[in-house]
Amino acid sequence: MKIIRPMTPLRQRMLEDMQIRNYSPHTVDAYLRSVAQFAKHFHTSPDRLGPDHIRTYQPFLIAEQKASWGTFIQAVCALRFFYETTLHRPWMVDYIPYPKKPKTLPVILSRDEVKALILAPRHLKPRALLATLYATGLRVSELCQLRGTDIDSQRMVIQVRQGKGQRDRLVMLSPDLLPLLRRYWKLYQLKSWLFPGHRVTEPMTRAGVAHICRHAGHAAQLTKTIYPHLLRNVSPHYSSFVDHSYVLPPPPLLWSDCR
Repeated sequence: MKIIRPMTPLRQRMLEDMQIRNYSPHTVDAYLRSVAQFAKHFHTSPDRLGPDHIRTYQPFLIAEQKASWGTFIQAVCALRFFYETTLHRPWMVDYIPYPKKPKTLPVILSRDEVKALILAPRHLKPRALLATLYATGLRVSELCQLRGTDIDSQRMVIQVRQGKGQRDRLVMLSPDLLPLLRRYWKLYQLKSWLFPGHRVTEPMTRAGVAHICRHAGHAAQLTKTIYPHLLRNVSPHYSSFVDHSYVLPPPPLLWSDCR
């Protein structure tokens, strides 16, 4: 359940600063949450906190909170925006340094692991979702926002609306994915969202997609931790780490034992 925080005048001002710059809802929520956590740590309004507090907070995130580098960088970006844009204190940016992010190789699934993962679910919806993630290389946020009208079977493309950077783009529609999506759409009698959540009037959440990925990984008995971006890493339409021998299983196999 999403926590609704009180909208103080300062929080409202930061929200408006991001809205007029057309930041994505996900970024807005993340930045507000990061600044709120910073203030909560010191039990003080963030406009009363300065360089010494930043200097104390950053090691706390790394050493005690065990924050991932992604979370840490997000906090840095949020605080930089808050002080420079909302509070008009650009000099504070010098006290909020970016960390040097370690470079690591992505986890790559083998062809057999991809096949086992996609075929692991017993129901057609999670199988269609996994196949779509893999065949298109979409980000999880883009997948959640797909509607039936975004599937263009005439041109064999999928319309991605307001993806990363709030940009529209087209991705190729696999000839093996199309019959699976048609069968899935008809079986579930969908009207709007391609992958609806618990309520058919709302899209599936990112957490819901992550849950399906984890569950499929366990069902397939894979030793690697499965998360949505992992399928993007091995998508033939996105990744440079795999060759085009990575393909979807034949359409009949994709739904033969589903219910």
